[in-house]
Amino acid sequence: MSFGSNSVGMGSRVVAEIFPHCHSMASGAIAQFPLSLSIKNAMDAGEMGLIGEQFDPSVVGRIREEEFESRSGSDNVEGASGDDQEANEDGPPRKKKYHRHTPHQIQELESFFKECPHPDEKQRSELSRRLGLESKQIKFWFQNRRTQMKTQMERHENIILRQEHDKLRAENEMLKDAMKNPTCNNCGGPAVPGSVSNYELQQLRIENARLKDELGRICILANKFLGRPLTSSAGPISPQGVNSSLELGVGRNGFGGVANIPGSMMQTSLEFVEGPVMSLTMPHDRNMLIDLALTAMDELIKMAEADSPLWIKSLDGGRDVFNQEEYMRTFSPCIGMKPNGFVTEASRETGMVIINSSALIETMMDANRWAEMFPCMIARSATTDVLLSPSVTGTKNGALQVMVAEFQVLSPLVPVRQAKFLRFCKQHIEGVWAVVDVSIDTNREGLSADPFQTYRRLPSGFVVQDVPNNYSKVTWIEHAEYDESIVHHLCRPLLSSGMGFGAPKWVATLQRQCECLAVLMSSTITVQDQSGISPIGRKSMLKLAQRMTYNFCSGVCASSVRKWDKLCVGNVGEDVRVLTRKNVNDPGEPPGVVLCAATTVWLPMTRQRLFDFMRDERMRSEWDILSNGGPLQEMVHIAKGQAPGNCASLLRAGAMNVNDSGMLILQETWNDSSGSLVVYAPVDVPSMSMVMNGGDSTCVALLPSGFAILPDGYFGHGGLINSNGTMVKTEGSSNESGGCLLTVGFQILVNSLPTAKLTVESVETVNNLISCTIQKIKAAVLET
Repeated sequence: MSFGSNSVGMGSRVVAEIFPHCHSMASGAIAQFPLSLSIKNAMDAGEMGLIGEQFDPSVVGRIREEEFESRSGSDNVEGASGDDQEANEDGPPRKKKYHRHTPHQIQELESFFKECPHPDEKQRSELSRRLGLESKQIKFWFQNRRTQMKTQMERHENIILRQEHDKLRAENEMLKDAMKNPTCNNCGGPAVPGSVSNYELQQLRIENARLKDELGRICILANKFLGRPLTSSAGPISPQGVNSSLELGVGRNGFGGVANIPGSMMQTSLEFVEGPVMSLTMPHDRNMLIDLALTAMDELIKMAEADSPLWIKSLDGGRDVFNQEEYMRTFSPCIGMKPNGFVTEASRETGMVIINSSALIETMMDANRWAEMFPCMIARSATTDVLLSPSVTGTKNGALQVMVAEFQVLSPLVPVRQAKFLRFCKQHIEGVWAVVDVSIDTNREGLSADPFQTYRRLPSGFVVQDVPNNYSKVTWIEHAEYDESIVHHLCRPLLSSGMGFGAPKWVATLQRQCECLAVLMSSTITVQDQSGISPIGRKSMLKLAQRMTYNFCSGVCASSVRKWDKLCVGNVGEDVRVLTRKNVNDPGEPPGVVLCAATTVWLPMTRQRLFDFMRDERMRSEWDILSNGGPLQEMVHIAKGQAPGNCASLLRAGAMNVNDSGMLILQETWNDSSGSLVVYAPVDVPSMSMVMNGGDSTCVALLPSGFAILPDGYFGHGGLINSNGTMVKTEGSSNESGGCLLTVGFQILVNSLPTAKLTVESVETVNNLISCTIQKIKAAVLET
């Protein structure tokens, strides 16, 4: 009984929302559904601001002018003269005179109306001259014609609304009768109540959660616009009413379940889910989350102010240092007190980016595009719920959504950071936007605590302002708390300096990615590169290089993108992480057992010097066994930035026989102020020929290897790092750090049979390959 009533009630409310201007619904429908119609009127009255913003008076004025224009047109008789409609204010009103247009005039006006229902003054003057009518007559004719068409549409929609209402009422009566006298569909006899299948029970729970979610949205809007709370009669979902399948929810832009790595430090407390967005958040939780988002936005704006006392300049004057004492005096914790053992990480960075604010906002509010913009920082992301939709159609102003993401640093010594957070977008003035993230409070009443939480995202995000020449000024804020004990001592200075997860890393990556997009869209690329391949071939090759880099990052960081198993072998060092998995169905990788080994070491040389050495084809034979003992030749070069090191290229060994159909090397390199990357993978000649001719690159098998070069975090200091990972100041050391962190990662196919077992010899071979490569790099660079 209740199921049928809910179905009819929801159907009528949906129809009322589709046709909000049809007020001639049958009186029975209005009496049956007063809540839906009253809430809809409240929503129509305040649809311009969903987040408590002030109404724009100019917008309201335009709406009133449009309404006045429609009313003035409907009051006039079609074809009436404008002069005859004017009233005589000094005397009694004159009797209206009617002027009938000729068939030719009506035909011309109708023809023009189809092309342009709202002519401007110039167009009206032209019609007046051509048809021999006054400009006012033309104006009033178009007003009357628009009113006539609007009336016809309303009449038609009224008919559809009545039909839908009658249909729903008939269905409701039918369901009532069926509930009173249930019959068996097979035998036609009386139905005997039995147990409900798990599938049916799950569908009922999903429908129940969806209805409660919509009711919660209505309560929030009513509270916002009516000025008084409107509580729902529905109680909270009981623990028995939500099973494990529902707790996963249904997400958007998501993935399958997160895979755990046995023995690793990464905890998979988040759930990446797929399907349409659905929320199981109760109304009181939703109000709490909206308040949290508004508080976080205020805090972000204050922290982004140029003269904010929350930041002080470093001794060298180059970086903003967080003033923790001032922060504690200014703000109260918006997501609870800092857990025991956590440390604070805060940074701010400002930079010019070749992208306008609208494009950047669209990218940040889309989970997939956000991950593509920061491929080496975001392992995966998904939007699991939309709490508030934009207040104005076509923009992201006022959008509030729940997201989950995995943040990574290209080192196996830094665990992947997992977070579930709110993302709130707001436009402050024309051309100035702000986006803030804040972790969902796990300590407040109504939200379950996570015992495995190792990272909390305090109000973080950016403020972007448009500047001339399609550039924008971005001020980025990163503020977080994390468990430092799970981070290797070698990488702790990297995180505390902000070059791991901090604002300088985000801004540098954004600048490089936007420059890459600008260069690739430039019409002079083909002339500069002289690669000799078609634009579609370039696109296919870049797509293949992007997938190669993405797979390299997922292997080095051991994110949940792939299901890895960690191996513990006695002869392998504790700083070397060895993972394995079996590939069976992925056409982008060779089938069989894949082994991934990675480690991070400190080298006493600058990042730029090491990067120049690693990308030099002439020095490749010093460390790469794929070079066949000689220098490599660059066959194709596709620039991805102004710097010469930002590119995708295709290499081959110079000593290769012309008739030999051996392997080529696909390579991608980039370099910015936050770090450098060199990723490569062997590819067979037929596959690359197909790709360069514009073929599909998704079926090309790749197993990438490469190097990530990161700052060591000791800015403004010189010296060496001892065996414990701490800086040792040496005499005569410069103000610049003389070292960097080198991450080495190899992915190797150890057996082409997925059913084969991994041997200890294979693991030791990969471990020796890493050690030998690092030693060769040290010897070659330090000698030069």
